[in-house]
Amino acid sequence: MKLSDITSQDIILTGDRTTGSLHLGHYVGSLRNRVLLQDRCQQFLLLADAQALTDNMGNYLKVRDNVLQVALDYLAVGIDPDKSTIFIQSLVPELTELASYYLNLVTVSRLERNPTIKDEIKQRGYERDIPAGFLTYPAAQAADITAFKATVVPVGEDQIPMIEQTNEIVRRFNSSVETPVLVEARAMVPEVGARLPGIDGKAKMSKSLGNTLTLSASADEIRQAVKMMYTDPNHLRVSDPGQVEGNVVFSYLDAFHPNIELVKRLKEHYQQGGLGDAVIKQHLEECLQELLAPIRQRREQYARDPAAILAMLKQGTARARQVAAVTLSEVKAAMGLNYY
Repeated sequence: MKLSDITSQDIILTGDRTTGSLHLGHYVGSLRNRVLLQDRCQQFLLLADAQALTDNMGNYLKVRDNVLQVALDYLAVGIDPDKSTIFIQSLVPELTELASYYLNLVTVSRLERNPTIKDEIKQRGYERDIPAGFLTYPAAQAADITAFKATVVPVGEDQIPMIEQTNEIVRRFNSSVETPVLVEARAMVPEVGARLPGIDGKAKMSKSLGNTLTLSASADEIRQAVKMMYTDPNHLRVSDPGQVEGNVVFSYLDAFHPNIELVKRLKEHYQQGGLGDAVIKQHLEECLQELLAPIRQRREQYARDPAAILAMLKQGTARARQVAAVTLSEVKAAMGLNYY
């Protein structure tokens, strides 16, 4: 589904793991859509610190500290806490209780077949030494989604299997009780940027690969990152025709430059020959400097008052708990666990 398909009746649930500041891949893939969505429907933004611990046990301070960093990124890009509910996952215990019930609706073999989980297990080299919390994360994510009766979950293509498994759990639960309680969700994959490559051109932008450009990057960091960007290794002379496909600079121009016609002309010129890498990198740097400067400035302003950020998170978490508590009560009543 597309952004234009969202209506005022939809409930959005999305969020980020708190293992580092957010980067350009997050911005083009989801953050700028969240800013638009907050004026269109009800939106919950989850700071997924509990989920981050599924493969970061021992890095407690890193996970904790980045709750504040991600919250700063949200505010800096224009997310309004009066319009979107920003909350801390670990402070909503209703989610954990829901996940414990959902684990009875899914088998170990089904969890192991989840393509997203399989890929991430391979990436981390777990083989059979898989943390149980990591393996069972699809049930926890189902709790995150269903607790707010979300109808839409913005995700990258690699996360679609997680939404499919959530809906399997929803259907299985609803079929086991007299009156259906839970709601199925639809995945919304960004039209642009879901797979924004890293500045090295070798993989999608990822904190773990060190090929990112954060939203708080300084002017010099932006300049250096653009200089390092992968272009066309066979474009040795300005006069040589160049390849646009697989060229990271053009991928970023497509994602971020507001002048679509200019980018189109640059591509045609580059493919014909006569346009150097330095020129297209200059266009990209100017674009990114203009994009990130106000974000960086707003972030620095918010960072001066961490107490206000924590107060905002406390308020948002309280709102989230109220909503999740209603869903949990309905789920327990459906199962006959409302004893008194």
